[in-house]
Amino acid sequence: MTPDQTLAAEWAFPFAWTLTAADSGLINETYLVHGHAGPTAVLQRLNTQVFAPVVHEDIEVVTAHIAARGLATPRLIRTRSGALYATDAEGAVWRMLTFVGDRSVAKLADVEDARSAGSLVARFHAATTDLAHEFRSLRGGFHDTEQRLHRLGVVLALHHDHHHRDAVAALRDALFDAWRTWGSTPNLAERVVHGDLKISNIRFTGSEATALIDLDTLGRGTIDAELGDALRSWCNPAHEDETPSFDLELFGAAMSGYAQGAASAARDGSPEPAPDEWHTVIPAIERIALELSARFATDALEECYFGWDPARHATRGDHNLARARSQLALAASVRRARAAASRKLADALAALSPRARTPARG
Repeated sequence: MTPDQTLAAEWAFPFAWTLTAADSGLINETYLVHGHAGPTAVLQRLNTQVFAPVVHEDIEVVTAHIAARGLATPRLIRTRSGALYATDAEGAVWRMLTFVGDRSVAKLADVEDARSAGSLVARFHAATTDLAHEFRSLRGGFHDTEQRLHRLGVVLALHHDHHHRDAVAALRDALFDAWRTWGSTPNLAERVVHGDLKISNIRFTGSEATALIDLDTLGRGTIDAELGDALRSWCNPAHEDETPSFDLELFGAAMSGYAQGAASAARDGSPEPAPDEWHTVIPAIERIALELSARFATDALEECYFGWDPARHATRGDHNLARARSQLALAASVRRARAAASRKLADALAALSPRARTPARG
């Protein structure tokens, strides 16, 4: 579906708009709105099979809050009637946001980009520590690793005749073995999180990370899962379906940037993350990789994941089996690197107060 030109009447723009399809965004259909000097806004059709329109209320509250604290952020552009979104004649939900930044990064490779992105994420977390908001759009069970592993077992029992059944059963056994020896899930306080910090969801202006985008996943969660998911993807130079490796230099730069951003925010009065929040990040990278491996292995049997690349894989099942194997291998790579990663983390924590450098004792 493409936007009808009559949709332009919903927004009070001072110029005749032109649209170009954006080359990013797997879930929401995205267009750049061009003025005389280039892109000035982003028009998106919300995928209502994934997100409900109430998500716009959450986006408005969070972006207003962080903008008031000096962070750049895309803002929803209200319609002529003052609404946060518009509905077209076919019932599709459309929204307009301000355009931020001048570049995106598809795959993180530069340590300075990693450092700047980490700093921005820390400042976002600090800016939302005092936000008292009851989120309307909720994602139950997100990053529930136990539930993902349990569901894999259930789906495996239902697909006796699937041609990937034996391969997925072997993955299930390896995942359960890794999970039994992983450790225990920490009991951390929930805070406002972005929820999907892949590097393409961070906009840069020049060399600096400027703003977080794709805000439909905002909600409450824990720092270990937030940063574990981010660093799982930031620090793996390979694609999700390729042989992975955990890049310690990118990890060290990202955590150094995060620590510097947290320290800067603390000097302005925001609380630093608690000690245990820092020291659960490295195990969380492994945990999220195991969780995603279980998710992709499940999708390999159900043939349902939307991100299939037919140029690389014959079926959705083939693609997801490759993803599942890659994430399991990444988890093993992170486990092997735990000691070295801990040394990188210790170096990063030098920017913080002494209290943040020592985790709580059992």
